[in-house]
Amino acid sequence: MLKLLRAMERVIDWVGYVTAVLMILLIFNVAYDVAMRYIFHDSSIAMQEMEWHIFGVMMLFGVGVALKDDAHVRVDFLYERFSPKTKAWINIIGTILFLIPLAILVIYGSYEFVMDAYTSHEISDDPGGLTHRWIIKAMIPISFLFLIFSAFAYILRQIAVLRGVLNPSVLAEEEEIL
Repeated sequence: MLKLLRAMERVIDWVGYVTAVLMILLIFNVAYDVAMRYIFHDSSIAMQEMEWHIFGVMMLFGVGVALKDDAHVRVDFLYERFSPKTKAWINIIGTILFLIPLAILVIYGSYEFVMDAYTSHEISDDPGGLTHRWIIKAMIPISFLFLIFSAFAYILRQIAVLRGVLNPSVLAEEEEIL
């Protein structure tokens, strides 16, 4: 189980690194767009749309990475008072009852949205905007599939905490036993 957990967390970390690279690309994109607009008095609709698209992809995939790093939002004033085993049970139950069904609902609901954009060859409404809008729309179900993958890794981690194999306060990359 620990080998599977470690492999899953490596995939999640890799997606986190890709997201970090996207952040760097976004910074360069914004800097280029600002320089072109204010220094050369020229701007590109496509570059502006690319900013939104990169930011959206970062946010969508960042949720799964945040889950792995236990950086997601919860009601800490109650949660912090519980024992590690109680926290693990809450995390498992919450993930199974709320996170996974919501992710499945978003995947199901976004499928037709993506397919409509693909089959109609949807492009930007703005002249000079990006084509192939289905690609950015496809990131919605793909990112929620990734969130489900991260949720299973999160559940495995919580099971390892319940078994006493992992210290719940230590992140995966700091653990020597994995």
